[in-house]
Amino acid sequence: MSSVKLGLAVAWPAFWTGVPIKIVLILLLLAMGVHPWEMPGLALLLLLSIPVDIWALGLSARTVFLDRLHLEPPESAGVTLWWQAALLSAVYLPIAYGIESGVVGVAKAVVGRMFEIEVLKNVPVPERISIELVLWGSVATVVLLGLALGWLFLFGQIVRKQVAAARPTAEPYEALVRRWDLLRVPADQPLLLTAFTATGVVLVFLFWAVMPVTTPHPHELYQKEPPKIEFFKPAEALQRTEKLIAQAESAVKALEAKAKQGAKGKAPQAKGAKQPSAKVGAQEGGGRTR
Repeated sequence: MSSVKLGLAVAWPAFWTGVPIKIVLILLLLAMGVHPWEMPGLALLLLLSIPVDIWALGLSARTVFLDRLHLEPPESAGVTLWWQAALLSAVYLPIAYGIESGVVGVAKAVVGRMFEIEVLKNVPVPERISIELVLWGSVATVVLLGLALGWLFLFGQIVRKQVAAARPTAEPYEALVRRWDLLRVPADQPLLLTAFTATGVVLVFLFWAVMPVTTPHPHELYQKEPPKIEFFKPAEALQRTEKLIAQAESAVKALEAKAKQGAKGKAPQAKGAKQPSAKVGAQEGGGRTR
């Protein structure tokens, strides 16, 4: 078995074995108001995850040793693999992060220069964003996979040292399978069920004890002023309606009064216009008699 396959055979099951327990720890930290992805919550999560990782690595390594390699697993396989993997990650992951960040920056710059060419300047914005994301994202993904394979190779070398120190087992395959199963399901199953149930009850009570409030509520940044609720009052509604009707009646009366005054002002003007015509007729008649 190659170093990459050996590292993957131990690291991958160990990761998924410890994930459910770490999710419970994350929920407890969130209930306490501590963000597990920021300091000091991240440091506390890593500290609480140490026994979980040791147990998960030991269980996964014993399974690989018995099932695939037919070797007697070391007693301290979990502790040894954990501190060596922690030392490897402390050195390797910062270097890998720097390499990945540099590759992403260079890839983005190269793709940006490509679109400065005259032929590609007229590409629409949506298509340009998609093409840029595919180009530099593909390069970043390939480099990330290479870095992951590098970590698995180095971790496989650590596991290989434990394999070299292990001795072959003399038990038949059926006995190895039984031991492998007993690693996951102990012989005293009622004791396991009792311990598992008691742990769940304790975690539930601890979860509700550290919750700041028992009713879900929005975050402070998303809180809005509660809407003002006005209750319908029939008496006040009738008074407002009466006032509006009275204002409307006064407005109508004012308009009628203005209309009457306008009609009275136009009547004398009409009579005054008829008198000159009568005088002119009289003068014409007098002139004729003369």
